[in-house]
Amino acid sequence: MIINENTPIAKLKGVGEQKEKAFAKLGIQTIGDILSKYPRGYTIFDKAVPLSEAAEGRVMSFEVFVMNVSPVKRFNGKSMITVIIGDETGRMNINFFNQPYIGKNLQSGTKYVIRGTVKRRGNSLSIGNPRVFPKDEYDSLVGVMQPLYPLTSGITAKFYSKIAHEAFEEAAWDKDIFDDELRERYSLMSKEEAVRNIHFPKDGDSLKKARNRLAFEEFFFFLLVLKRNRSLTEFEKSRFSMIETADTKRLIEGLPYELTSDQKKAWKSISGELEGGKCMNRLLQGDVGCGKTVIAILALLKCAANGYQGALMAPTEVLARQHLESVNELIKAHNLCLKPVLLVGSMTIKEKKIARRRIESGEANLIIGTHALIQANVEYKDLALVVCDEQHRFGVRQRESLAEKGDMPHVLAMSATPIPRTLAIVLYGDLSVSTIKSMPGGRLPIKNCVVGHDYRNTAYRFITDQVSRGRQAYIICPMIEADDESALENVEEYTEMLKEVLPPSVRIESLHGKMKPADKNAIMERFAAGQTDVLVSTTVIEVGVNVTNATVMMIEDAEKFGLAQLHQLRGRIGRGKYQSYCIFMSSKDDDKTRERLKILEKSNDGFEIASEDLKLRGPGELMGIRQSGDFAFEIADIYADSELLMQAQEASEELIKNDRHIQMPEHEGIRREALKCQRRLQ
Repeated sequence: MIINENTPIAKLKGVGEQKEKAFAKLGIQTIGDILSKYPRGYTIFDKAVPLSEAAEGRVMSFEVFVMNVSPVKRFNGKSMITVIIGDETGRMNINFFNQPYIGKNLQSGTKYVIRGTVKRRGNSLSIGNPRVFPKDEYDSLVGVMQPLYPLTSGITAKFYSKIAHEAFEEAAWDKDIFDDELRERYSLMSKEEAVRNIHFPKDGDSLKKARNRLAFEEFFFFLLVLKRNRSLTEFEKSRFSMIETADTKRLIEGLPYELTSDQKKAWKSISGELEGGKCMNRLLQGDVGCGKTVIAILALLKCAANGYQGALMAPTEVLARQHLESVNELIKAHNLCLKPVLLVGSMTIKEKKIARRRIESGEANLIIGTHALIQANVEYKDLALVVCDEQHRFGVRQRESLAEKGDMPHVLAMSATPIPRTLAIVLYGDLSVSTIKSMPGGRLPIKNCVVGHDYRNTAYRFITDQVSRGRQAYIICPMIEADDESALENVEEYTEMLKEVLPPSVRIESLHGKMKPADKNAIMERFAAGQTDVLVSTTVIEVGVNVTNATVMMIEDAEKFGLAQLHQLRGRIGRGKYQSYCIFMSSKDDDKTRERLKILEKSNDGFEIASEDLKLRGPGELMGIRQSGDFAFEIADIYADSELLMQAQEASEELIKNDRHIQMPEHEGIRREALKCQRRLQ
């Protein structure tokens, strides 16, 4: 049998029905899936050390004896086994969560190598969910780069790596889509070499070259899709040419503040394009809190005043509801001609039916919602303007789907991702760009500090004090579940620990991306309503929550994030009248880490921070997590790989120039991959 990318993973040796289901939970069903799910990082096993050398916050290995295995304890639907390990220098308690079988696999009096993240629990050090190795097996792994994959119940790191290796060896590789001349010009590995070395790197240099090839390829096809979209829309005439009305001028004059110079400039461009006769395709970018939303509302108001409908699509239900609340307040205060309706997934069938009827009849001239706005059963009477908030959270095709609900309506996309203009022009190749840099007056700047683990108890006391004053706090962790190969703090274990450390009166909840949408919305709404004091979360809170009462954010393992992403996270606080504080907790104490994080301590300007990030970050933080979560890239990073982005821009432009419709026989592979990219961006 010839194994290709569409061959079911069940065809590989060792993948039975149960393993197949487990892989499906990770989004892996075919050979192509597992080869394209790149490791999220790598680790190198060091020699095992005595327990006396255990250091908080570090991933370490210890050669120990198992001295005692406790019975299984169960709580909140979870299980825990505590194992006492020891050597000539001391003892340590380690905990295994949701691994009830571990007790049968460990023999008291037997020597093992235990590897995991050392953490402080009370007055002692411990390890949660460590990996356990027979000594001979561990010795064979010392010094070898080990890939780190996302795991699930039934799939161990060892088994995942074995299957990935088998998939690579059995796969039939097509001719490289990039010819020799292009690969030589940009110093690119072949695709086969790159896939081998991203999964099983020989050394750091081969890993870097593999990553460069794969990042270049992601950028290349992303840009091809954007160029195609722009070519389809940039010369389109619009039947929704509008005229100036008194409504927008009256709102601007009635606001309790004056628009900043950047807001005025952006509004002038948008208003002019709405009157210009051609389809507007514009990006409005600016820091969190810079005042993008009021500009979007002005555009939607102008649309309604001209007798048309406008739609505002948000990435989360919570943000959609907050937009509706803001609009209703403006309508009440300024007697606007807007007639809004909400359409989100959690509404009842009856509520959706009523909303759809108002939309189809034209009774509603402003439709606010989430992806529900682009469902097939939603019909618009006269959709003239589409506003996509946090547009990089939506696929290119999703924006198109909403636009297709009308007859080539105007499109205004908004993003709080602080991207230097040189990169924005490339990444938003299908849009014109307006930028708001100046911030509204009257807000207190966020106070920032960069600290190490020894500051944690002080931070907890500070958070408790803020809660006692009626304020709220976020604690951000990079990981969702315990990860034995990483020192990254994780949400679930961290939340349980925090409940033991903070006073019982402090109400704590956790939030992460693997939760069901309804559960996430409920948690976010409780926090927004002030029913939760401390929210422990992954980066899922980058968008979708606007809580003016939240005054503290503590970010664990801050050095693992890019500066631009840290700045976006920080933008969730400082949105109200109270002084706000951001604590960047770092597990590393070297000069380079301090230099990077100190930029955030000194500046609250997202564009300045993004520019500094470009200067300080070399291509690819290979041993860490991917830095920027934007644009749905699997491996490419818009900041660390900015040079590759520019090279991909050059190469894609040359291809379009020589073969505008990508129809030449020698470009068949590129055409095929471009279509796949188009589907992924949906």
